[in-house]
Order: sequence, then structure tokens, then C-alpha cells
Amino acid sequence: MALGVIATGTLMIILDGSIVTVAMPAIQSDLNFTPTGLSWVVNAYLIAFGSLLLLAGRLGDLIGRKRMFLAGTVVFTAASLLAGVAATPAVLLAARFLQGVGSAMAAAVGLGILVTLFADPRERARAIGVFSFTGAAGASIGQVLGGVLTDALDWHWIFFINLPLGAAVLALAVPALPADRGLGLRAGADVWGALLITAGLMLSIYGVVNIEAYGAGSLRAGGLVAVGIGLVAAFVVRQARARTPLMPLRILRSRAVAGANITQVLTLAAMFAFQVLAALYMQQVLGYGALETGLAMLPAAVLIGAVSLGASARLATRFGERTVLLAGLVLLAGALGYLARVPVQGQYVADLLPVMLLISGGGLVLPALAGLGMSAASEEDAGLASGLFNTTQQIGMALGVAVLSTLAASRANSLMESGSSRTTALTEGYRLAFGAGAGLIAVAFVVALVVLRPTQAETARSAS
Repeated sequence: MALGVIATGTLMIILDGSIVTVAMPAIQSDLNFTPTGLSWVVNAYLIAFGSLLLLAGRLGDLIGRKRMFLAGTVVFTAASLLAGVAATPAVLLAARFLQGVGSAMAAAVGLGILVTLFADPRERARAIGVFSFTGAAGASIGQVLGGVLTDALDWHWIFFINLPLGAAVLALAVPALPADRGLGLRAGADVWGALLITAGLMLSIYGVVNIEAYGAGSLRAGGLVAVGIGLVAAFVVRQARARTPLMPLRILRSRAVAGANITQVLTLAAMFAFQVLAALYMQQVLGYGALETGLAMLPAAVLIGAVSLGASARLATRFGERTVLLAGLVLLAGALGYLARVPVQGQYVADLLPVMLLISGGGLVLPALAGLGMSAASEEDAGLASGLFNTTQQIGMALGVAVLSTLAASRANSLMESGSSRTTALTEGYRLAFGAGAGLIAVAFVVALVVLRPTQAETARSAS
């Protein structure tokens, strides 16, 4: 029951992230958003969500992960109601920011609760497979459901759909989730550390999501990212010296945890950029509508979900999570490499369907990364490890979309200035971005191969 509650909460959060993108044109038309302002319907959520995950995960360890999950679900559901009734851009953006806050509170402790509930390696692998499946299901359902709700009713219902889901999660979570009192705030009462990490992540993500607007070489975007990284570095230094650190640095000593989080940044950068840029290619080059695009990408999401639910746990138990991760990365590299040759007059069956099949490697990669990223989490640090894992996930997604979208746009603009047609220029830009995404997966493969190699002590423990 607890697994079902956490999976449903994850489904709701992922569903909200993907369903909004399809309804953006309707929101812009109804609320008179400017093109720049419209991007903040996504950015306001992303900045709040990504910057608060690490802090929320640690607070879950201190005050109780069940309390944090329940509070986050309440905030998210209430913010969804506010977004649904929004009649002005300001109200909608405020509601989206609050949705990000609630999502961070609930999502940061979800994996932490799972790893403490399922101690047996086989059961844990299956639970993480279910957890990953709900993420893929939310992405696929959101793309289709967003088009259906917007066309059949109006965009307000993409937020109202969260109300019954949120109510169901709250009703079941109270009896199902295990009660935990937490370590107490005094065990990590580092106020300055909390301010440093929150401000650092917020500035970094704000700078990253503005790379596309200001350009990759923009002093404004680059300066914000640099200041944010500096604040995160100051946070790490403080944690090494603080008497009661907010984030005990012992969690980063595990090669599995460090390697999984680095690999995740690179992999999610490529995978999420694929989701955005492939949809743009279908709409701007091939002329697909919003609903057609969602249906065209449905096989990828369904296969990722099916593999993560049906095969990943068994394969991880038999061959090890590192081996499964490497196999999945090979499939993802093949998918993005195949996309790097898409033509202007692309055909779905010949040029896109093979990609949707190969992208099923994500169903092997995502559960394996989650298992490795949480492998060193103790009872006291489970929320922190979960928050860290979710934070690197969001950073990778934001970074991938910002950098690869900018790369594609710069290439397309350069070709159009040279006299190429719009569709030809856009296609060349997307091909370059997909090739760069394949390169990111290749680097992730090398990191996983080298950093995630088990130590002699770990090999001896496994043999024992």
C-alpha cells in the first residue's frame, strides 16, 4: 500500500510536468502571456522544484519523512486548485511556483521511504522498478491527456485533474506510510547551510533555464550560474566544518552514489532534451499537431515503463545494476545517434519508430541509477540521498534542454541567414542537438564504466 501511495504521488507530479507543455499555446492565448512570459509557466515550477529538493530531503530525515510527504502533497494539491482558477498571468505563475515547492517536498522523500521499507535487494529492485514505471507512465499519459483535456474542455482542467489524485494520495498515505519521528532539527540545524544551498541551486537553475533566452555565451546567464556554483561550493565547505551539518558529506564518499549522480546528470540531459526536441521536430518540420505528437511518442514512454516494471528488477538481480545500466546506455546512444540523421521529409515508421523502440533502454537505465544512487543510504540519510538524487535529475533535465535547444537554435539561425529554407535549417539544428545528446550518453557510459566499478571490498562482500 505504501508503494502504491508513493507511486501515485510520483505519477501526479510527473503528469503535471508533461501535461502543461501541451497546453502552453492555449494558456498564452487565454491569459495574454508574452512569448517570454509564457516560458515562466514552466520555469517558475522548475526553479522551485529543483532548488528545494536537497533541503526538503534532509528536512524529511530531521522532522520525519511521512510528515514531509503529506505536507508536500497538501501544498501541491492546493496550488493546483489555485492554478486551475487563475485568471491572470501573475496568479498562474505564483501557483506554479507553489506547485514546485509542494512537488519538492513530496518527491524528495519518496525514494527515501522506499529504501527503508524494502530492505531485501530483490524487493527493493522491484519497488524501484515500479517507481520508475510510474514516472514513464506520467510522461506518456500527460502528453496525450494534455491534448485531450485542452481540446475537449479547456486548459484549466490540466490542473483540476490533480485534485482527485491529491485527495486519494492523502487519504491512503495517512494509514499506509510508516510513521517516523526523524532525527530532530538539532541534528542538522545549519541555517546558513540551508540558505547557501537553496540560493545556490536557485540561481544556478535560473541561469540555466535562461541560457536559451539570452544565449549560451550570455554574461547574464553565465554569471548567474557562476554565482550559484560558488554558493554551492561555499555550502560544501561549510558542511565539512559545521558541528551539525545539514548535509553530512559522508554520503558522497560512496563511489556508487557519486557515480550514479554524475551519470544521471549526463543521461537525463540527453533524454529530456530528446523528449522536447523530438516533439519540436515533429511539429515544426513534419507538421504534426499536439495530439499527434503525443501519440507518436507514446511507444517510447510505454516501452520505458514496461521495461522498468517487467524486466529491470530481474536483470539487476541476475547481472547487477552496473551491467544493466551500461546495456541501457548503449541502447540510448543508438537511439540518439539514429536521430542525428533525420531527414526533412521524415517518415514515422522509417525514421522515428526505431528510435522509439531503442529508447526503451531508459527502462533499464532509470531503475539502475535509482538503485545505485540510493545504495549507500542509511536510515538516517535516506531522505538526503533521495533529495540529492532528485536534485541531480532536475539539474540534468534543465541543463540538457537549455544547452541542446540553444545549440539547435543557433545552428538553424545560422543556416537561415545563409539562405537555407526554414525546414531544412530546423532539421539541421535538431540533428546537431541529437548528435550532441548521443555524445553525452557516450560520456555517461565512460563514467559508469570507470567510476561505478566495484571496489575489492564490495566484490568480497558480494561473494560472501
